[in-house]
Amino acid sequence: MDSELGPLLPLFARERAAGRLMALGILVRTVGSTYRKPGAMLLMAADGEYAGLISGGCLEGDLGERAGEVIETGRAAVVTYDLRNSDDLLWGLGLGCEGAMHILLLRVGPREDWQPLTHLAAALGAHLPTAIGVVTESQDPGIPLGALLLPQAPGTSPIALPRSLPPSARAALLEPQVLATLAAAAGSAAVESLEGPDARWRLLLLPLSLPPRLLLLGAGPDAVPVVDFAARLHWRVTLVDHRPAYAVPAHFPYAERVVLARPEELAQALDLRHFTAAVVMSHHLPSDLEYLRALSAGPPPYIGLLGPAARREKLLSQLDAEAERLRPRLHAPVGLNLGGRTPEAIALAIVAEIHAFVHATQQVSSAHE
Repeated sequence: MDSELGPLLPLFARERAAGRLMALGILVRTVGSTYRKPGAMLLMAADGEYAGLISGGCLEGDLGERAGEVIETGRAAVVTYDLRNSDDLLWGLGLGCEGAMHILLLRVGPREDWQPLTHLAAALGAHLPTAIGVVTESQDPGIPLGALLLPQAPGTSPIALPRSLPPSARAALLEPQVLATLAAAAGSAAVESLEGPDARWRLLLLPLSLPPRLLLLGAGPDAVPVVDFAARLHWRVTLVDHRPAYAVPAHFPYAERVVLARPEELAQALDLRHFTAAVVMSHHLPSDLEYLRALSAGPPPYIGLLGPAARREKLLSQLDAEAERLRPRLHAPVGLNLGGRTPEAIALAIVAEIHAFVHATQQVSSAHE
């Protein structure tokens, strides 16, 4: 699954606190052109409210109706929508997607230990990679549709759920090859499918792609829209500034952390290995120089610098050998050339460039796996 688990969690937390059953929809297979790809998820409450998207809003209402039976009975089900005939109308609307989608519906409640969302939410909160397995097809009466294979905790040995599985089924799902494949999936960006012996069951392996962690070096007013755009993507944002009037958490309600520290103390204040991207935007030349000096020593892989090319070269000329370590990772002027000069337009350009960088990196990693 992608890093869009975040939109499901408020609804999950609310319904779980109230003890109300829910249904989780997982897009397990697609054919042709579809709005979303395997791994996308939708959480549906019993009253019809839902979080997440599998289509562009066209199918979610019908899925909610079908989810009611899953919530009532606890039996998982696969729902198929085949939209490959573009002449067909669904509820009087022609849909732009000309593909087929197979969606697995699972009940989520106390009998299921609120899984798999409890495990995924814990891994996301701790920012730890993980992967889950879910049975999407089965001709084996001992391995029910929707059976889950979950790590007991991020980084530990997996167990099969439900615990009522017969020994033969448990042994099949816990074979070394299955466990090795599940372990390898953790931290991957690719959704994989594993077929059991004699093609009697199929296990979908869903990795949790962790959201990027963004470091903003400079907490001026123009950092506010950058944080807002990043928060809409459920990124984790940390801001650093040496000015007490700027390093104020109340100015950035969507930030994970706001740190008051001098630029030369950056490496001591934070572990820079935790960040996917950093943007230097203090508007203070000596501070930006120290930020770049600290970033030259290692991660993150993306470094953005606000300001024109002449300012970039002036800063790099003062870094000597450190400049050569920076250049391959440096994006300056930071941001895609989208046009516009307002703080909001610049913030959009910055977040868009980082978004493109992150997804290009994930595609390269998947191609090498």
